[in-house]
Amino acid sequence: MVTSHEFKLPDVGEGLTEAEIVEWHVAVGDVIKVNDPVCDIETAKSVVELPSPYAGVVQELLVEVGTEVQVGTPIIRIGDAPAETSATSAETSDASAETSDASAETSAPEPEEAEKPLTLVGYGSKEDAVVRRNRTVSAPAADAGTGVLAKPTARKLARDLGVDLATVTPQRDDGVITTADLEDLTSAPAPSTEPAAPVGGERREPIKGLRKQMGQAMVDSAFTLPHVTIWTTIDVTRTSDLVAGLKANRDFAEIRVSPLLVVAKATLLAMRRTPIINSWWDEDAQEIVFKEYVNLGIAAATPRGLQVPNVKGADRMSLAELGAAINELTATARTGKTPPADQTGGTFTITNIGPFGIDGGAPIINPGESAILSVGAIKRQPWVVGEGDDERIEPRDVCTLALSFDHRHIDGEAGSRFLADVARIVGDPSTALLF
Repeated sequence: MVTSHEFKLPDVGEGLTEAEIVEWHVAVGDVIKVNDPVCDIETAKSVVELPSPYAGVVQELLVEVGTEVQVGTPIIRIGDAPAETSATSAETSDASAETSDASAETSAPEPEEAEKPLTLVGYGSKEDAVVRRNRTVSAPAADAGTGVLAKPTARKLARDLGVDLATVTPQRDDGVITTADLEDLTSAPAPSTEPAAPVGGERREPIKGLRKQMGQAMVDSAFTLPHVTIWTTIDVTRTSDLVAGLKANRDFAEIRVSPLLVVAKATLLAMRRTPIINSWWDEDAQEIVFKEYVNLGIAAATPRGLQVPNVKGADRMSLAELGAAINELTATARTGKTPPADQTGGTFTITNIGPFGIDGGAPIINPGESAILSVGAIKRQPWVVGEGDDERIEPRDVCTLALSFDHRHIDGEAGSRFLADVARIVGDPSTALLF
């Protein structure tokens, strides 16, 4: 007799109670081992790959791609791997026949209600996690409110193409829409008997996951913290020269070196003179919390929205260590799979808008922090150099830095001193020796 195990959506920590199934990595009939990845889920923090806690044969995928489910909901059913003996094979065949019988399915015993959801490795469990009755997907589900039947792969393709499934005529006798119907639709020539209609339309995406969480966080920050933003435009030619030298240095051979690394190091050094920049206004306790460590956040644009992973203990790192840590964080963030732990606990953030060709901006402070530094594009511009009779105009690398800070406890003098120190180091990295 084949034993089935239901893998329930685990608690991924950080107080999150739901997640969306983004992609299945397995299909019915696949033989898997313990810790083989079965699917990707998206939470309000990031995309996480779920490993299987069971070994065996995938019997059923209980949740479709694009569905949001609560922690504790069964998402996949896994049966024991079949033995190579004829007796076991016969039992497996009998079990498969029973599974396909609708009446046998409805009379199958429910799992014990006391069973708790499994937990992702590295995260704690939730005592009050939701436990749901298992459900069986025996046929393609209809889109809510439309009565349209479609295969999960067809629904995903329709979303990607922006096609309304209600307008698609299925080829199958049972009325189920497949990917072939959509491919035929998109490849068919447009009729030419009618006058051309206006081209264009609109596409809607649900606000959920990372975008929803980030959007709410930015609204909360913008309307609860009194933001002040100050700017300075500086000659960063010497930083450009330093970056070129570091790229040729064998100690940085495995590190992608950019001006952002120099700005990050300058930020950490400047905090020594103005530690209040690395503090936080605790409204509930009515205290200013001075952080004696720096978890440096680096804002990264991803296909699923803005992520701000942070380098833990950045102030204790050498320049090479800091560069390697930033490289690793940003590379992971671009895949959308930054662990939740790397996105919490930040104390200060740098947002680099230069690669987009933008000169500057007034960034919004991340919740739990008191300041954020924006780094604009480095552009070759005419610049006045020298003094007195030696004053002249030369082409130089120029960049704008902007600092937004919480004006409740960081006054203009402290904010200006900090930004001036950052600018001084980035303008001439040799002055870092003075900090």
